[in-house]
Amino acid sequence: MDSWDVLPHVALQSVGPVSAAFVARGSTDFRAAGRYLQGLPYGRTVDRADFRAVLREGKGTCSTKHALLAALAREQDLPVVLTLGIYAMHERNTPGVGAVLTRYGLAWLPEAHCYLTYAGRRIDVTRSGAAPSEPITQWLYEEAIVPEQIGDYKVTLHHHYMQTWVNANADWIRGRSVEDMWRIREECIAALAQWTPSACGARDAAHKRHAPVKRRRGNASPDEDQHLTASRRA
Repeated sequence: MDSWDVLPHVALQSVGPVSAAFVARGSTDFRAAGRYLQGLPYGRTVDRADFRAVLREGKGTCSTKHALLAALAREQDLPVVLTLGIYAMHERNTPGVGAVLTRYGLAWLPEAHCYLTYAGRRIDVTRSGAAPSEPITQWLYEEAIVPEQIGDYKVTLHHHYMQTWVNANADWIRGRSVEDMWRIREECIAALAQWTPSACGARDAAHKRHAPVKRRRGNASPDEDQHLTASRRA
């Protein structure tokens, strides 16, 4: 994945509250806004769905930071899109989750991640210095969303995807329910937060530039070159 340095280098116009908030903090162009957010520490805001709280509280997650930038792009009429993707999370592309997966006899889990797309590139401003052994090359599902969808909508979509994945892999996951898999996923996120200062950082450093973004659905194993259709209702 690319980072803030490929965002459009366009001066910010005084056209809305998000724009005014960035200008007040010395970010006078869109690229500078991305750089500013990269410098903020990782941390969940009091209200996880309130992306505007990132500037007030001085911290943010993959979801809130990118939603805030997408809101800024909306005010500035820039073609920068907030994207919700699901990828096959394992130790090689997300250092820190391997011990949890091994404890439950799992090779990987489908994990949701928010980032930006611009000019056919995936962009993540929450990258860290983590060093995974391989990049994320397989996105199981991607769709464009709006900033207001990082709360319940994102969680619901991820949960429905997990349910479809569980149904399609009942034998492989040893008969566990979607609730079981969600609890294991939460353990992975907790372990990831302890592994690196940014819970998104390990996987963000793993994201490297690859093919232009395409909307995709599937339940394929990371070792298979196939995608099974996954229905969702969200």
